[in-house]
Amino acid sequence: MSRYRESERRRSREGMTLVEIMVVVIIMALIATAVGVAVLPKVRQARIESTRTDAATIRSAVESYLAGSTQAGTGCPTLEDLLESGELRRGTRTTDAWDNPFEIQCQGDEIVVRSAGPDGQMGTEDDVQ
Repeated sequence: MSRYRESERRRSREGMTLVEIMVVVIIMALIATAVGVAVLPKVRQARIESTRTDAATIRSAVESYLAGSTQAGTGCPTLEDLLESGELRRGTRTTDAWDNPFEIQCQGDEIVVRSAGPDGQMGTEDDVQ
């Protein structure tokens, strides 16, 4: 009979209880939440910086387009004009990090390339230039 009790004790010690499993799952959830809270603002800031860089690239292409002798006096170009003229290469991003198209405005010598930002609406405080 002692063999029976000993094997029964071994079996009960081998497994994990539901409480132990739940504690492990809760700890993992807390760690995942902490990582998410730390990483998400960095992702948002990286998207904004990427959009600023893309806008600067497009602004340079507009300046080059307007400085070219054959395009002089034609007004503010569109993204399609820049791609067709070769001022922008085909692989260049023409949308922001949220897949919204850039808006190009030319006012005299000032060129503004603007993105709608995270909310996707122009004219709000989160627009990126």
